Amino acid sequence: VWETDNIWETDDANPAKAKRRNRKPRQLRPTMGHNDAHELKSDVNNQHAKVIFAISAYATSSSTMLIINKLAITFFPVPSFLLLAQLIFAALTIRGMSDAGIVKADALEWNKSKPFIFVALAFLGALYTNVRTLQYANVETFVVFRSSTPCLIAVLDYAFLGRQLPNIRSWASLAVILFGAAIYVHYDSNFTVKAYGWVLAWYIIFAFDQIYIKYVVDQSNLNAWGRTYYTNAYAVAPVAVLAFLTGEVAVMNSFTWNWRGTVALTASCIAGVLMSYSAFLLRGLISATSFTVVGTMCKIATVVINCLIWDNHASIEGLGALFMCMFAGMFYQQAPLRDAS
Repeated sequence: VWETDNIWETDDANPAKAKRRNRKPRQLRPTMGHNDAHELKSDVNNQHAKVIFAISAYATSSSTMLIINKLAITFFPVPSFLLLAQLIFAALTIRGMSDAGIVKADALEWNKSKPFIFVALAFLGALYTNVRTLQYANVETFVVFRSSTPCLIAVLDYAFLGRQLPNIRSWASLAVILFGAAIYVHYDSNFTVKAYGWVLAWYIIFAFDQIYIKYVVDQSNLNAWGRTYYTNAYAVAPVAVLAFLTGEVAVMNSFTWNWRGTVALTASCIAGVLMSYSAFLLRGLISATSFTVVGTMCKIATVVINCLIWDNHASIEGLGALFMCMFAGMFYQQAPLRDAS
């Protein structure tokens, strides 16, 4: 639909008349009629609602998953088998829902699977180092390092995914996050170097995970359920091997089941499905850095929940630094895409 006047009813729009008058034909820009504008508005509203739903689902699962995993690893002290149970449960649940027609998830095909093998490995590495970190440190220790990840992801977003660098306000926000992390580490004297070693390992793997998975999501034609199914399914075999190599089989043989361990394990498996799906859904809608910042803001709820149910907290100074990191992240603004030219 073109702009109000008919293109042949004005001298400026008629190339022949404009040429006779030595005038350049006016470049008409397309505009929208009532029906088209209504359809576009509807599409925008639907997309807006989809983003809100994805953020809400991810925020809920992200803010609770860390606590649930902490409880699960306490009552079920075998991290590799915990991850294995979560992955198998997620893959079987999604496959079952797809076969029942509840959701749509493509069956495993080699051509579609190639990029998701590395996605599964990155996903596995981030999950495993996450669980090992929680085994040696409290939730606040992990969260504060999680809060500093947007600094690195913003640079990687610029280098690999075509985003501009953050503006001054955003850099100031990220700088305060780093400052708060440094203060927290200064006052956080209850943990061993081993705990921070696992945090560093998680930090590096997490950065690769954020950038590479965003790249694959943008290139793949699978929907969110399909991406979730592929990732969990292909991560099962490596985790099974890891469980045997780490000697956790002996721990499992001597493990005494109780209702607390069973409930914690079941809850972590259910939360894992929701977390994985909402994460892949949200990754497809926003940038890698924005996804990281959203996840960081979710940890405020994690700290609140943790303070209500756990006893190995950081000091008052450490918690103050933690909240400094969290609130500084609220001032981050997503960098736009660079001009394609």
